[in-house]
Amino acid sequence: MASKLYDSMKTLANSFTLPCAIFSVEKKDDGSCGEVRFFAINKLFTQGYYDLFSVDHDTSTIDLDTFHTQIEGKPYYTQIPKEPNFEDICFRAAWSGEHIHIYVDTTKMYGFWTEDILMPVNFTPEYANVSYCIFMYTLNKEMDTGKYSAIPPDVSSFVLKTCLELRNEKDFYSIMDVVTKDLREYSDSFVACILSINNETKTFEIISESMRERDKLEYTVKEIFSKFPYRIVASWEKALSETNSIIIKNPHDMDIIAKKAPEWVKTLKDNNVETLALVPFIHQGVIIGYLYLTGFETENLVKVKEAIELVAFFLTSEIANHLFMEQLEYLSNIDILTGVYNRNRMNNDVDEFSTRLKLNPTPFSVAFCDLNGLKAINDNGGHSAGDRLLKDAANTLKEVFWGDSIYRAGGDEFAIISMTSTADEFEEKIKILREKASDPDWLNFAIGHYNDLKGHSLRKAMRYADERMYKDKKAYYKEHPEKKR
Repeated sequence: MASKLYDSMKTLANSFTLPCAIFSVEKKDDGSCGEVRFFAINKLFTQGYYDLFSVDHDTSTIDLDTFHTQIEGKPYYTQIPKEPNFEDICFRAAWSGEHIHIYVDTTKMYGFWTEDILMPVNFTPEYANVSYCIFMYTLNKEMDTGKYSAIPPDVSSFVLKTCLELRNEKDFYSIMDVVTKDLREYSDSFVACILSINNETKTFEIISESMRERDKLEYTVKEIFSKFPYRIVASWEKALSETNSIIIKNPHDMDIIAKKAPEWVKTLKDNNVETLALVPFIHQGVIIGYLYLTGFETENLVKVKEAIELVAFFLTSEIANHLFMEQLEYLSNIDILTGVYNRNRMNNDVDEFSTRLKLNPTPFSVAFCDLNGLKAINDNGGHSAGDRLLKDAANTLKEVFWGDSIYRAGGDEFAIISMTSTADEFEEKIKILREKASDPDWLNFAIGHYNDLKGHSLRKAMRYADERMYKDKKAYYKEHPEKKR
Protein backbone atom coordinates (compact mmCIF):
# COMPACT_ATOMS: atom_id res chain seq x y z
CA MET A 1 0.00 0.00 0.00
CA ALA A 2 3.11 2.22 0.08
CA SER A 3 2.49 5.36 -1.98
CA LYS A 4 2.66 9.11 -1.55
CA LEU A 5 -1.09 9.20 -0.99
CA TYR A 6 -0.87 6.51 1.69
CA ASP A 7 2.04 8.28 3.41
CA SER A 8 0.08 11.53 3.47
CA MET A 9 -3.04 9.80 4.83
CA LYS A 10 -0.99 7.98 7.46
CA THR A 11 0.56 11.23 8.62
CA LEU A 12 -2.88 12.84 8.78
CA ALA A 13 -4.33 9.93 10.83
CA ASN A 14 -1.42 10.01 13.27
CA SER A 15 -1.91 13.73 13.84
CA PHE A 16 -5.16 13.08 15.72
CA THR A 17 -5.27 12.30 19.45
CA LEU A 18 -8.36 10.07 19.09
CA PRO A 19 -8.49 6.62 17.49
CA CYS A 20 -8.60 7.51 13.79
CA ALA A 21 -9.10 5.58 10.55
CA ILE A 22 -9.21 6.99 7.06
CA PHE A 23 -11.61 5.01 4.91
CA SER A 24 -11.62 4.60 1.16
CA VAL A 25 -15.25 4.62 0.02
CA GLU A 26 -16.22 3.18 -3.34
CA LYS A 27 -19.08 4.58 -5.42
CA LYS A 28 -20.80 2.02 -7.65
CA ASP A 29 -21.92 2.76 -11.20
CA ASP A 30 -25.49 3.18 -9.97
CA GLY A 31 -24.35 5.84 -7.48
CA SER A 32 -24.73 3.65 -4.38
CA CYS A 33 -22.12 2.83 -1.77
CA GLY A 34 -19.68 0.07 -2.60
CA GLU A 35 -16.79 -1.27 -0.49
CA VAL A 36 -15.67 0.75 2.53
CA ARG A 37 -12.05 -0.13 3.37
CA PHE A 38 -9.44 0.86 5.92
CA PHE A 39 -6.93 2.99 4.00
CA ALA A 40 -4.77 4.26 6.87
CA ILE A 41 -5.13 3.99 10.66
CA ASN A 42 -3.27 5.57 13.56
CA LYS A 43 -1.69 3.83 16.55
CA LEU A 44 -4.67 4.40 18.89
CA PHE A 45 -7.05 2.84 16.36
CA THR A 46 -4.64 -0.06 15.87
CA GLN A 47 -4.59 -0.70 19.64
CA GLY A 48 -8.39 -0.65 19.87
CA TYR A 49 -8.75 -2.99 16.90
CA TYR A 50 -6.05 -5.27 18.34
CA ASP A 51 -7.97 -5.50 21.64
CA LEU A 52 -11.16 -6.35 19.74
CA PHE A 53 -9.32 -8.91 17.60
CA SER A 54 -7.80 -10.59 20.69
CA VAL A 55 -11.24 -11.48 22.07
CA ASP A 56 -11.69 -14.25 19.47
CA HIS A 57 -8.12 -14.89 18.32
CA ASP A 58 -4.75 -15.96 19.69
CA THR A 59 -2.52 -12.88 19.47
CA SER A 60 0.57 -14.44 21.03
CA THR A 61 2.27 -14.62 17.60
CA ILE A 62 0.99 -11.24 16.37
CA ASP A 63 3.17 -8.15 16.79
CA LEU A 64 1.15 -5.08 17.76
CA ASP A 65 3.68 -2.82 15.98
CA THR A 66 2.92 -4.45 12.62
CA PHE A 67 -0.73 -5.29 13.27
CA HIS A 68 -1.88 -2.30 11.19
CA THR A 69 -0.67 -4.11 8.06
CA GLN A 70 -3.35 -6.77 8.67
CA ILE A 71 -6.06 -4.10 8.79
CA GLU A 72 -5.20 -1.49 6.17
CA GLY A 73 -6.60 -2.32 2.77
CA LYS A 74 -9.23 -4.66 4.27
CA PRO A 75 -13.03 -4.07 4.34
CA TYR A 76 -14.17 -2.36 7.55
CA TYR A 77 -16.32 -5.40 8.43
CA THR A 78 -13.37 -7.82 8.58
CA GLN A 79 -13.67 -8.00 12.37
CA ILE A 80 -16.85 -6.03 13.19
CA PRO A 81 -20.36 -6.64 11.82
CA LYS A 82 -21.33 -5.22 8.43
CA GLU A 83 -23.57 -2.20 9.12
CA PRO A 84 -25.57 -0.48 6.33
CA ASN A 85 -26.19 2.58 8.54
CA PHE A 86 -22.46 3.01 9.08
CA GLU A 87 -21.76 2.63 5.36
CA ASP A 88 -24.32 5.33 4.65
CA ILE A 89 -22.65 7.95 6.87
CA CYS A 90 -19.20 7.05 5.48
CA PHE A 91 -20.57 7.51 1.95
CA ARG A 92 -22.13 10.87 2.85
CA ALA A 93 -18.90 12.11 4.41
CA ALA A 94 -16.68 10.89 1.58
CA TRP A 95 -18.85 11.77 -1.42
CA SER A 96 -21.19 14.54 -0.22
CA GLY A 97 -18.64 16.37 1.91
CA GLU A 98 -20.78 16.15 5.04
CA HIS A 99 -19.34 16.62 8.52
CA ILE A 100 -21.11 14.11 10.73
CA HIS A 101 -21.10 13.99 14.53
CA ILE A 102 -23.34 11.36 16.11
CA TYR A 103 -23.71 9.74 19.53
CA VAL A 104 -24.93 6.15 19.28
CA ASP A 105 -26.10 3.55 21.79
CA THR A 106 -23.89 0.57 20.88
CA THR A 107 -24.02 -1.01 24.35
CA LYS A 108 -25.89 -3.99 22.92
CA MET A 109 -22.99 -4.76 20.57
CA TYR A 110 -19.88 -3.56 22.37
CA GLY A 111 -20.94 -2.60 25.89
CA PHE A 112 -20.25 1.10 25.23
CA TRP A 113 -21.89 4.27 23.98
CA THR A 114 -20.03 5.48 20.88
CA GLU A 115 -19.40 9.05 19.79
CA ASP A 116 -18.53 9.04 16.07
CA ILE A 117 -16.98 11.89 14.10
CA LEU A 118 -16.72 11.70 10.30
CA MET A 119 -15.22 14.30 7.94
CA PRO A 120 -14.39 14.37 4.23
CA VAL A 121 -10.73 14.22 3.09
CA ASN A 122 -9.83 16.42 0.12
CA PHE A 123 -6.91 14.39 -1.26
CA THR A 124 -6.78 13.50 -4.94
CA PRO A 125 -7.91 9.87 -5.11
CA GLU A 126 -6.02 7.10 -6.87
CA TYR A 127 -9.20 5.94 -8.62
CA ALA A 128 -12.15 7.94 -9.98
CA ASN A 129 -14.71 5.78 -8.18
CA VAL A 130 -13.06 6.13 -4.75
CA SER A 131 -13.22 8.95 -2.25
CA TYR A 132 -12.04 9.23 1.37
CA CYS A 133 -13.28 10.20 4.81
CA ILE A 134 -11.85 10.47 8.31
CA PHE A 135 -13.48 8.41 11.06
CA MET A 136 -12.76 8.99 14.77
CA TYR A 137 -14.54 7.68 17.83
CA THR A 138 -14.69 7.73 21.61
CA LEU A 139 -16.28 5.14 23.90
CA ASN A 140 -18.26 5.69 27.10
CA LYS A 141 -19.35 2.90 29.43
CA GLU A 142 -22.37 4.96 30.53
CA MET A 143 -24.42 7.48 28.60
CA ASP A 144 -22.79 10.92 28.88
CA THR A 145 -25.64 13.43 28.81
CA GLY A 146 -23.13 16.16 28.03
CA LYS A 147 -22.64 14.65 24.60
CA TYR A 148 -26.15 15.71 23.67
CA SER A 149 -25.02 19.33 23.59
CA ALA A 150 -23.23 18.48 20.34
CA ILE A 151 -26.34 17.43 18.43
CA PRO A 152 -27.99 19.88 16.00
CA PRO A 153 -30.25 22.47 17.66
CA ASP A 154 -33.43 21.31 15.91
CA VAL A 155 -32.78 17.71 16.97
CA SER A 156 -32.12 18.67 20.59
CA SER A 157 -35.20 20.90 20.58
CA PHE A 158 -37.38 18.06 19.32
CA VAL A 159 -35.95 15.58 21.84
CA LEU A 160 -36.48 18.09 24.67
CA LYS A 161 -40.09 18.65 23.55
CA THR A 162 -40.65 14.89 23.65
CA CYS A 163 -39.15 14.57 27.13
CA LEU A 164 -41.44 17.33 28.39
CA GLU A 165 -44.43 15.58 26.84
CA LEU A 166 -43.48 12.38 28.69
CA ARG A 167 -43.78 14.31 31.96
CA ASN A 168 -47.36 15.27 31.12
CA GLU A 169 -50.04 14.11 33.54
CA LYS A 170 -52.18 12.56 30.80
CA ASP A 171 -52.71 8.81 30.78
CA PHE A 172 -50.00 6.65 29.22
CA TYR A 173 -51.78 5.91 25.94
CA SER A 174 -52.70 9.57 25.34
CA ILE A 175 -49.07 10.60 25.85
CA MET A 176 -47.84 7.92 23.47
CA ASP A 177 -50.35 9.08 20.85
CA VAL A 178 -48.96 12.64 21.04
CA VAL A 179 -45.32 11.48 20.92
CA THR A 180 -45.99 9.17 17.99
CA LYS A 181 -47.72 11.93 16.02
CA ASP A 182 -44.80 14.29 16.75
CA LEU A 183 -42.29 11.67 15.60
CA ARG A 184 -44.19 11.07 12.37
CA GLU A 185 -44.41 14.78 11.62
CA TYR A 186 -40.76 15.45 12.48
CA SER A 187 -39.57 12.65 10.19
CA ASP A 188 -42.32 13.34 7.62
CA SER A 189 -43.13 9.63 7.67
CA PHE A 190 -46.21 7.99 6.25
CA VAL A 191 -46.66 5.88 9.38
CA ALA A 192 -45.19 5.93 12.88
CA CYS A 193 -46.08 3.55 15.65
CA ILE A 194 -44.88 2.37 19.05
CA LEU A 195 -45.34 -1.25 19.99
CA SER A 196 -44.45 -3.48 22.93
CA ILE A 197 -43.46 -7.12 22.77
CA ASN A 198 -43.69 -9.96 25.29
CA ASN A 199 -41.45 -12.90 24.46
CA GLU A 200 -42.87 -15.01 27.29
CA THR A 201 -46.46 -14.86 26.11
CA LYS A 202 -45.38 -14.49 22.46
CA THR A 203 -47.57 -11.44 21.95
CA PHE A 204 -47.16 -7.83 20.86
CA GLU A 205 -49.29 -4.72 21.26
CA ILE A 206 -49.59 -1.61 19.11
CA ILE A 207 -49.47 1.02 21.84
CA SER A 208 -49.92 4.04 19.57
CA GLU A 209 -49.98 4.91 15.89
CA SER A 210 -50.11 7.90 13.57
CA MET A 211 -50.70 7.98 9.82
CA ARG A 212 -50.08 10.90 7.47
CA GLU A 213 -53.43 12.54 6.81
CA ARG A 214 -52.99 13.19 3.10
CA ASP A 215 -52.19 9.51 2.41
CA LYS A 216 -54.44 8.00 5.06
CA LEU A 217 -55.64 4.48 4.38
CA GLU A 218 -59.02 2.99 5.20
CA TYR A 219 -57.43 0.66 7.75
CA THR A 220 -55.23 1.27 10.77
CA VAL A 221 -51.71 0.13 11.63
CA LYS A 222 -53.21 -2.13 14.29
CA GLU A 223 -55.37 -3.79 11.63
CA ILE A 224 -52.35 -4.30 9.40
CA PHE A 225 -50.32 -5.88 12.19
CA SER A 226 -53.26 -8.05 13.27
CA LYS A 227 -52.64 -10.09 10.13
CA PHE A 228 -49.01 -10.76 11.11
CA PRO A 229 -48.10 -13.77 13.26
CA TYR A 230 -45.90 -13.17 16.30
CA ARG A 231 -42.90 -14.75 14.56
CA ILE A 232 -42.73 -11.78 12.16
CA VAL A 233 -42.16 -9.32 15.00
CA ALA A 234 -39.90 -11.82 16.80
CA SER A 235 -37.66 -11.94 13.70
CA TRP A 236 -36.76 -8.28 14.18
CA GLU A 237 -34.46 -9.16 17.07
CA LYS A 238 -32.34 -11.36 14.79
CA ALA A 239 -32.24 -8.60 12.18
CA LEU A 240 -30.98 -6.25 14.92
CA SER A 241 -28.37 -8.67 16.27
CA GLU A 242 -25.45 -6.68 14.86
CA THR A 243 -26.82 -3.14 14.86
CA ASN A 244 -28.55 -0.69 17.20
CA SER A 245 -31.28 0.17 14.67
CA ILE A 246 -32.48 -0.81 11.21
CA ILE A 247 -32.70 1.84 8.51
CA ILE A 248 -33.98 0.82 5.08
CA LYS A 249 -33.56 3.59 2.53
CA ASN A 250 -33.27 1.69 -0.76
CA PRO A 251 -33.66 -1.80 -2.34
CA HIS A 252 -30.05 -2.64 -1.44
CA ASP A 253 -30.76 -2.19 2.28
CA MET A 254 -33.97 -4.18 1.89
CA ASP A 255 -32.03 -7.09 0.36
CA ILE A 256 -29.56 -7.11 3.26
CA ILE A 257 -32.36 -7.34 5.84
CA ALA A 258 -34.10 -10.01 3.72
CA LYS A 259 -31.19 -12.37 4.41
CA LYS A 260 -31.93 -12.19 8.15
CA ALA A 261 -35.72 -11.82 8.15
CA PRO A 262 -37.10 -12.92 4.76
CA GLU A 263 -40.71 -13.36 5.91
CA TRP A 264 -40.79 -9.86 7.36
CA VAL A 265 -39.30 -8.28 4.25
CA LYS A 266 -41.94 -10.04 2.13
CA THR A 267 -44.66 -8.32 4.18
CA LEU A 268 -42.90 -4.98 3.63
CA LYS A 269 -42.82 -5.48 -0.11
CA ASP A 270 -46.42 -6.71 -0.14
CA ASN A 271 -47.41 -3.44 1.56
CA ASN A 272 -45.26 -1.28 -0.74
CA VAL A 273 -42.90 -0.19 2.04
CA GLU A 274 -39.72 1.31 0.54
CA THR A 275 -38.18 3.19 3.49
CA LEU A 276 -38.27 2.11 7.12
CA ALA A 277 -36.70 2.86 10.49
CA LEU A 278 -36.87 0.36 13.35
CA VAL A 279 -35.40 1.28 16.75
CA PRO A 280 -35.65 -1.14 19.70
CA PHE A 281 -36.50 -0.26 23.29
CA ILE A 282 -33.89 -2.19 25.30
CA HIS A 283 -34.46 -2.53 29.05
CA GLN A 284 -31.99 -4.49 31.18
CA GLY A 285 -30.61 -6.14 28.06
CA VAL A 286 -34.02 -7.28 26.77
CA ILE A 287 -35.97 -5.82 23.84
CA ILE A 288 -39.37 -4.79 25.21
CA GLY A 289 -40.70 -2.92 22.19
CA TYR A 290 -39.97 -0.92 19.07
CA LEU A 291 -40.32 2.47 17.45
CA TYR A 292 -41.42 1.83 13.86
CA LEU A 293 -41.56 4.38 11.01
CA THR A 294 -42.17 3.91 7.29
CA GLY A 295 -42.48 6.06 4.20
CA PHE A 296 -40.06 8.91 4.93
CA GLU A 297 -37.79 10.87 2.60
CA THR A 298 -34.07 10.10 2.93
CA GLU A 299 -32.59 13.59 2.41
CA ASN A 300 -32.39 14.29 6.16
CA LEU A 301 -31.78 10.69 7.17
CA VAL A 302 -28.80 11.35 9.47
CA LYS A 303 -30.74 13.97 11.44
CA VAL A 304 -33.89 11.83 11.60
CA LYS A 305 -31.93 8.74 12.66
CA GLU A 306 -30.23 10.63 15.47
CA ALA A 307 -33.53 12.12 16.67
CA ILE A 308 -35.51 8.86 16.73
CA GLU A 309 -32.69 6.94 18.44
CA LEU A 310 -32.46 9.58 21.18
CA VAL A 311 -36.24 9.66 21.60
CA ALA A 312 -36.27 5.85 21.75
CA PHE A 313 -33.75 6.00 24.59
CA PHE A 314 -36.09 8.18 26.68
CA LEU A 315 -39.19 6.23 25.66
CA THR A 316 -37.67 2.97 26.90
CA SER A 317 -38.17 3.80 30.57
CA GLU A 318 -41.78 4.82 29.91
CA ILE A 319 -42.53 1.58 28.06
CA ALA A 320 -40.78 -0.48 30.76
CA ASN A 321 -42.79 1.22 33.51
CA HIS A 322 -46.03 0.69 31.58
CA LEU A 323 -45.28 -3.02 31.10
CA PHE A 324 -44.37 -3.35 34.78
CA MET A 325 -47.68 -1.82 35.85
CA GLU A 326 -49.54 -4.07 33.42
CA GLN A 327 -47.77 -7.07 34.91
CA LEU A 328 -48.72 -6.00 38.43
CA GLU A 329 -52.34 -5.62 37.35
CA TYR A 330 -52.20 -9.00 35.65
CA LEU A 331 -50.80 -10.70 38.75
CA SER A 332 -53.42 -9.09 40.97
CA ASN A 333 -56.29 -10.23 38.73
CA ILE A 334 -55.24 -13.53 37.18
CA ASP A 335 -55.00 -16.99 38.71
CA ILE A 336 -51.45 -17.98 37.77
CA LEU A 337 -52.11 -21.74 37.51
CA THR A 338 -55.16 -21.62 35.25
CA GLY A 339 -54.93 -18.24 33.51
CA VAL A 340 -58.54 -17.25 34.32
CA TYR A 341 -59.52 -14.39 36.63
CA ASN A 342 -58.92 -14.93 40.34
CA ARG A 343 -61.19 -14.48 43.37
CA ASN A 344 -60.02 -10.91 43.90
CA ARG A 345 -61.05 -9.94 40.37
CA MET A 346 -64.39 -11.74 40.79
CA ASN A 347 -65.22 -9.77 43.94
CA ASN A 348 -64.37 -6.48 42.23
CA ASP A 349 -66.37 -7.37 39.12
CA VAL A 350 -69.39 -8.45 41.15
CA ASP A 351 -69.39 -5.05 42.87
CA GLU A 352 -69.05 -3.22 39.55
CA PHE A 353 -71.65 -5.31 37.69
CA SER A 354 -74.11 -4.98 40.60
CA THR A 355 -73.82 -1.19 40.51
CA ARG A 356 -74.34 -1.13 36.77
CA LEU A 357 -77.40 -3.40 37.04
CA LYS A 358 -78.99 -1.07 39.58
CA LEU A 359 -78.62 1.84 37.17
CA ASN A 360 -79.55 -0.12 34.07
CA PRO A 361 -81.14 -3.55 34.66
CA THR A 362 -80.27 -5.92 31.80
CA PRO A 363 -80.53 -9.72 31.45
CA PHE A 364 -77.48 -11.75 32.49
CA SER A 365 -76.49 -15.33 33.29
CA VAL A 366 -74.19 -16.93 35.85
CA ALA A 367 -72.85 -20.41 36.49
CA PHE A 368 -70.78 -22.26 39.06
CA CYS A 369 -68.71 -25.24 37.94
CA ASP A 370 -67.03 -27.42 40.56
CA LEU A 371 -64.67 -30.26 39.65
CA ASN A 372 -65.80 -33.72 40.67
CA GLY A 373 -63.17 -36.17 41.86
CA LEU A 374 -60.21 -33.79 42.21
CA LYS A 375 -59.24 -35.27 45.61
CA ALA A 376 -59.14 -38.79 44.18
CA ILE A 377 -56.90 -37.62 41.33
CA ASN A 378 -54.61 -35.81 43.77
CA ASP A 379 -54.45 -38.94 45.98
CA ASN A 380 -53.73 -41.29 43.09
CA GLY A 381 -51.61 -39.16 40.77
CA GLY A 382 -50.19 -36.51 43.06
CA HIS A 383 -50.76 -32.78 43.05
CA SER A 384 -49.09 -32.41 39.65
CA ALA A 385 -51.94 -34.48 38.18
CA GLY A 386 -54.42 -32.30 40.05
CA ASP A 387 -52.79 -29.16 38.63
CA ARG A 388 -53.06 -30.59 35.11
CA LEU A 389 -56.76 -31.25 35.68
CA LEU A 390 -57.32 -27.69 36.89
CA LYS A 391 -55.58 -26.35 33.76
CA ASP A 392 -57.66 -28.62 31.51
CA ALA A 393 -60.80 -27.46 33.30
CA ALA A 394 -59.92 -23.78 32.81
CA ASN A 395 -59.01 -24.29 29.14
CA THR A 396 -62.33 -26.04 28.52
CA LEU A 397 -64.23 -23.20 30.19
CA LYS A 398 -62.35 -20.62 28.11
CA GLU A 399 -63.18 -22.56 24.97
CA VAL A 400 -66.90 -22.87 25.76
CA PHE A 401 -67.52 -19.49 27.41
CA TRP A 402 -65.52 -17.39 24.99
CA GLY A 403 -66.29 -13.70 25.57
CA ASP A 404 -67.67 -14.25 29.08
CA SER A 405 -65.92 -13.56 32.40
CA ILE A 406 -64.44 -16.74 33.92
CA TYR A 407 -63.08 -16.91 37.48
CA ARG A 408 -61.38 -19.44 39.69
CA ALA A 409 -63.55 -18.77 42.72
CA GLY A 410 -61.38 -20.98 44.92
CA GLY A 411 -59.87 -24.46 45.00
CA ASP A 412 -61.65 -26.55 42.36
CA GLU A 413 -64.57 -24.15 41.88
CA PHE A 414 -65.01 -21.87 38.87
CA ALA A 415 -67.60 -19.15 38.26
CA ILE A 416 -68.86 -17.62 35.01
CA ILE A 417 -70.64 -14.29 34.61
CA SER A 418 -72.09 -13.49 31.20
CA MET A 419 -73.43 -10.01 30.55
CA THR A 420 -73.60 -10.47 26.76
CA SER A 421 -75.04 -13.93 26.01
CA THR A 422 -78.80 -14.36 25.74
CA ALA A 423 -80.45 -16.94 27.99
CA ASP A 424 -80.73 -19.37 25.05
CA GLU A 425 -77.08 -18.85 24.09
CA PHE A 426 -75.97 -19.44 27.68
CA GLU A 427 -78.12 -22.59 27.92
CA GLU A 428 -76.42 -23.89 24.77
CA LYS A 429 -73.00 -23.21 26.32
CA ILE A 430 -74.01 -25.14 29.45
CA LYS A 431 -75.12 -28.04 27.25
CA ILE A 432 -71.77 -28.04 25.40
CA LEU A 433 -69.86 -27.89 28.70
CA ARG A 434 -71.72 -30.92 30.06
CA GLU A 435 -70.74 -32.84 26.92
CA LYS A 436 -67.08 -31.81 27.13
CA ALA A 437 -66.74 -32.32 30.91
CA SER A 438 -68.45 -35.67 31.48
CA ASP A 439 -65.47 -38.01 31.90
CA PRO A 440 -65.83 -39.64 35.36
CA ASP A 441 -62.09 -40.49 35.37
CA TRP A 442 -60.81 -37.03 34.49
CA LEU A 443 -62.68 -33.84 33.62
CA ASN A 444 -66.11 -33.83 35.18
CA PHE A 445 -68.00 -30.74 36.39
CA ALA A 446 -70.86 -30.34 38.81
CA ILE A 447 -72.72 -27.42 37.22
CA GLY A 448 -75.32 -25.00 38.47
CA HIS A 449 -76.52 -21.99 36.49
CA TYR A 450 -79.13 -19.25 36.62
CA ASN A 451 -80.52 -16.82 34.03
CA ASP A 452 -81.85 -13.51 35.34
CA LEU A 453 -84.03 -12.21 32.51
CA LYS A 454 -84.83 -8.93 34.28
CA GLY A 455 -81.36 -8.13 35.62
CA HIS A 456 -82.42 -7.83 39.26
CA SER A 457 -79.64 -9.04 41.56
CA LEU A 458 -76.30 -10.54 40.59
CA ARG A 459 -75.53 -11.77 44.10
CA LYS A 460 -78.88 -13.59 44.39
CA ALA A 461 -78.36 -15.15 40.97
CA MET A 462 -74.92 -16.39 42.05
CA ARG A 463 -76.39 -17.86 45.22
CA TYR A 464 -79.08 -19.71 43.24
CA ALA A 465 -76.48 -21.04 40.77
CA ASP A 466 -74.24 -22.17 43.63
CA GLU A 467 -77.11 -24.06 45.30
CA ARG A 468 -77.93 -25.83 42.02
CA MET A 469 -74.28 -26.76 41.57
CA TYR A 470 -74.20 -28.50 44.97
CA LYS A 471 -77.34 -30.47 44.06
CA ASP A 472 -75.60 -31.58 40.87
CA LYS A 473 -72.48 -32.57 42.84
CA LYS A 474 -74.55 -34.55 45.33
CA ALA A 475 -76.10 -36.52 42.46
CA TYR A 476 -72.64 -37.23 40.99
CA TYR A 477 -71.23 -38.69 44.21
CA LYS A 478 -74.38 -40.74 44.70
CA GLU A 479 -73.63 -42.32 41.34
CA HIS A 480 -69.83 -42.50 41.95
CA PRO A 481 -69.37 -43.04 45.72
CA GLU A 482 -65.79 -44.27 45.20
CA LYS A 483 -64.74 -40.72 44.19
CA LYS A 484 -66.30 -38.96 47.13
CA ARG A 485 -63.96 -36.64 49.02
